[in-house]
Amino acid sequence: MPGTCVVGLQWGDEAKGKLVDLLTANFDTVVRYQGGANAGHTVVVGDNTYKLHHIPSGILNPNVLNVITPGVVLNPPTILKEIDSLAQQGIEVKNFKISDRAHVVMPWHIEEDRILNQAFVSGSENIGTTLRGIGPCYRDKVGRTMALRFGDLFRPDFKDKIQRIATAKEQILSSLNGQPFSLSVDEIYSEFAGYANRLKPFVDDTTAILLNQVDQDKRILFEGAQGALLDIDHGTFPFVTSSNSSGVGVSAGSGVPARFINRIIGVIKAYATRVGGGPFPTEQENEIGQHIRDLGNEYGTTTGRPRRCGWFDAVAARYTARLSGVDMLSLMMLDVLSELPAIQVCVAYEIDGKRVTDFPSHVDDLRNAKPIYEELPGWQQDVTQVDRYEDLPENAQKYVQRIGQIVGRPVGIVSVGPDRKQTMFLEPFHASC
Repeated sequence: MPGTCVVGLQWGDEAKGKLVDLLTANFDTVVRYQGGANAGHTVVVGDNTYKLHHIPSGILNPNVLNVITPGVVLNPPTILKEIDSLAQQGIEVKNFKISDRAHVVMPWHIEEDRILNQAFVSGSENIGTTLRGIGPCYRDKVGRTMALRFGDLFRPDFKDKIQRIATAKEQILSSLNGQPFSLSVDEIYSEFAGYANRLKPFVDDTTAILLNQVDQDKRILFEGAQGALLDIDHGTFPFVTSSNSSGVGVSAGSGVPARFINRIIGVIKAYATRVGGGPFPTEQENEIGQHIRDLGNEYGTTTGRPRRCGWFDAVAARYTARLSGVDMLSLMMLDVLSELPAIQVCVAYEIDGKRVTDFPSHVDDLRNAKPIYEELPGWQQDVTQVDRYEDLPENAQKYVQRIGQIVGRPVGIVSVGPDRKQTMFLEPFHASC
């Protein structure tokens, strides 16, 4: 089976949604395998902009099955709002499946997110939560006893489960901040029974569906959310997301064994951004950072928060490319650097007086890392209308080539704008490769 995974190699927001949308026509199925509504994927087609949080970016192609697997946590009202928004834009959501094993974000998860953020973040560095209940939902998933999966919404004991969990959550949440907290079981049951009724046509055993597709040699495209530096186990902990957002998470989240995934595409911006707290060695808190933010429209799809911006960090990208088993790089948003006379690329760190090329495992070491830069000449020429790699300015081509050399993976795709047409494939793309 020719399976391909698209994974972000930075702190998220690498324009993965655009790439998945572009590649979808080569595949039978597109899969979201981790994360939740904290992911924000934007797809631009002509004058239309589609903002997706739960639904895979392949949804714009009516001939492709889009699947949400057990590794994702879902907020039913959010996904229904997304379905309705797509319908208003002329996109009928029909070839779409939600795993009955996917866990459900409940009202108490959102409240828990808010209370914990106030209790433990005030006066300290924010870990970057979107306050959408994602972390608490994953916490309950691991804890098991207070977890709800999508399949539970259709069981006769669903209301009893809400009652049992709500009673415990009232006590837990009240103790966290000393304020009385109550949950209306009847209201929650009525609300979520309504969501279940609307979503029932989409709910299925996606693990069985995908394993059957593997047996039938179907072409499957896996869409990562967030970025590899936010991986719960391998990222810049604790300033990370709550799931395995690197390439190592695809099998656990989807249920498809790794041996059936034969290509990993690592998506990188031509610069670096991150949201929330945490170390960011190449951050530019100056006019350069603001220039990148404005030209790249670096404001969150999910939250609208301004992103922190800086130079490309090849140390970090090389680490995540190796971690995720990347075969090829897709370099996005090259056009954002077009006005700069010179461009810096971080090729190593200095930590405690030593030159380091391995990405640190501890956040304090990364916080102490001083970037060692290599300066490359800019091209100061608009590239947004260029549709062949050979027609890019010479210095732009040199920049692309140098990024590939330092990261240690070839650049196979280059993007110079948000539209589908503003993408160059350095060689033809074949789903069977």
